[in-house]
Amino acid sequence: MEEFLPKVGEDNHNYEHYRFVAEEGQQPLRVDKFLMNFVMNVTRNKVQKAIKDGSVLINDEVVKANHKVKPSDVVTVQFEFAPRKTETLPEAIPLDIVYEDDEVIVINKPAGLVVHPGHGNYDGTMVNALLYHFKNLPENSEGRPGLVHRIDKDTSGLLVVAKTEHALSHLSKQFHDKTSERLYYALVWGNITEDEGTIEGNIGRNLKNRLQQDVFPEGDQGKPAVTHFKVLERFMYVTLVECRLETGRTHQIRAHFKYIGHTLFNDERYGGNAVLKGTTYTKYKQFVENCFKLIPRQALHAKTLGFEHPTTGEMMRFNSDIPEDLQQTLQKWRGYTLTNK
Repeated sequence: MEEFLPKVGEDNHNYEHYRFVAEEGQQPLRVDKFLMNFVMNVTRNKVQKAIKDGSVLINDEVVKANHKVKPSDVVTVQFEFAPRKTETLPEAIPLDIVYEDDEVIVINKPAGLVVHPGHGNYDGTMVNALLYHFKNLPENSEGRPGLVHRIDKDTSGLLVVAKTEHALSHLSKQFHDKTSERLYYALVWGNITEDEGTIEGNIGRNLKNRLQQDVFPEGDQGKPAVTHFKVLERFMYVTLVECRLETGRTHQIRAHFKYIGHTLFNDERYGGNAVLKGTTYTKYKQFVENCFKLIPRQALHAKTLGFEHPTTGEMMRFNSDIPEDLQQTLQKWRGYTLTNK
């Protein structure tokens, strides 16, 4: 599968050009949905505009949105886009700073805030905010100021940021050596019968949907990943779990729990935004839809963060409150469980 990066056209317009070859196992899928699966951060409106403009081709023929992509089809698309900013600029975005000294900053990131600029998110990120609030932050190996680790846009919770080169090096080594502590709260579909357990399996990019990560239990692809979990509360059709990460792969908790049949609640990218467990009663479905409205994101929160201070050597541990949207969702499930026992 090939992908062409953005370039400037002859008419001095900026375009993103992509080319995909559908896998042999590709099930017939509308081309608009196919592109939503394979183009990072693309919006439905952007896909529809490209189709309307005749910029989406299958096997060199212009197609409509309802055309089905089949195995071995060559799909090409050209998106017009605004010129990419080459410089990350400071922005006056407020940050919830829970701790700061001369070496480190601990931030409680809200859901919806992207951590660093990337395709489709060139501004409005936590890095833009960091540049506004702090000067001379050290850059990591990817040129991102202060960042030691990251969490997904729609995941809330704690992050540590380095203020000095020494802190960046020291903290990065802790995350690499798995000596840092990271605990997450996740609401997942289904009743997990075990009180605690461990999920193991290599994690790598899904072969059919590049926006998802997948688990490769045979270890033939991806990178090793280990997630330990403990059940905190059961609500008949969903379970609240505490997850301790031994590794830090992209979408690790989301991919691991989908793999064991317990997709995160309202995780749209992994199919958790449908009623996966429960009854067929209309009243129940409406209850779930109301919960989705309360927490319009995956129900995942980075609650606890621990690390050794890079200068003093002291073990530091921070806890964040469960955000309001998750609290309200848990309360609704508690009420439902009590009423329907």
